[in-house]
Amino acid sequence: MQRRAQREQPERAKRLTRVLVCAAAVPVMLVATGCSSDSGSDDGGGEKAASASASASPSPTVQAAAYRTLPEACGVLSKKTLKELAPKAKSGKEGSSDDVASRASCSWSSLDNNGVKGSQFRWLNVSLLRFESDTTRGPGDKLAQEYYDKQVREVRATPGAKSLSAQPLTGTGDVATAVRYDLKKKEGTFKQQTVVARVENVVVTLDYNGAGLAGDKTPDADDLMADARKAAKEAVLSVTRANGPGAASGSPSAPASGRPTATASEAPSASASGKS
Repeated sequence: MQRRAQREQPERAKRLTRVLVCAAAVPVMLVATGCSSDSGSDDGGGEKAASASASASPSPTVQAAAYRTLPEACGVLSKKTLKELAPKAKSGKEGSSDDVASRASCSWSSLDNNGVKGSQFRWLNVSLLRFESDTTRGPGDKLAQEYYDKQVREVRATPGAKSLSAQPLTGTGDVATAVRYDLKKKEGTFKQQTVVARVENVVVTLDYNGAGLAGDKTPDADDLMADARKAAKEAVLSVTRANGPGAASGSPSAPASGRPTATASEAPSASASGKS
């Protein structure tokens, strides 16, 4: 029995040693875990600080567009003007638009039928396109100017146009161009007059053509152009009035909205060469 007890004493000592070693290891693991938790907390705080710093950076700004709306397209011309340019038109035909504050158009068709003596035809169209300022592409008036230039180029490149001429206009918005040409069709020779004007961030395109049909005389191009210029000036003035006094003061804007209200590719074509 004494020998057996002597043999068991070393075994008990070994087991006790292992227990003490394991017990000592537990606080070390807890300490390591605590350090790991502290490290994660530091990382989270760094991310929050970086996020707060990013949100505090100033947002890009751009000059606000002067005009925020458009007049009703079929109401931009007075009854007197319509009576002179399209005397037989009963009413204007409004063009389709998903946003009349950004793009709108109206047309009038007039046929003065004199039977065997022939007929006088007139067609009038007004298109309005408004551009909003954009932080990426620039202020609204700059975008409108780009579209204005594109419109003038397209009108001057009208297929089949004869005797074409173009000249700048004054007193019609900020910038304007009048283009005139002849188009020969089976019905007769159509005298086309197109005035493209920009006022602030809005582009106004007025098309006016006339023809003598069934043997009636061809209208005088100078008279048609005088009427077209008068109507274009009136349409531009309607845009200005629709936005109220002081609308074009150019006050600075808060951060601009994402994209322009309209782009050139979305706008109606200025050329009425296909109309009759």
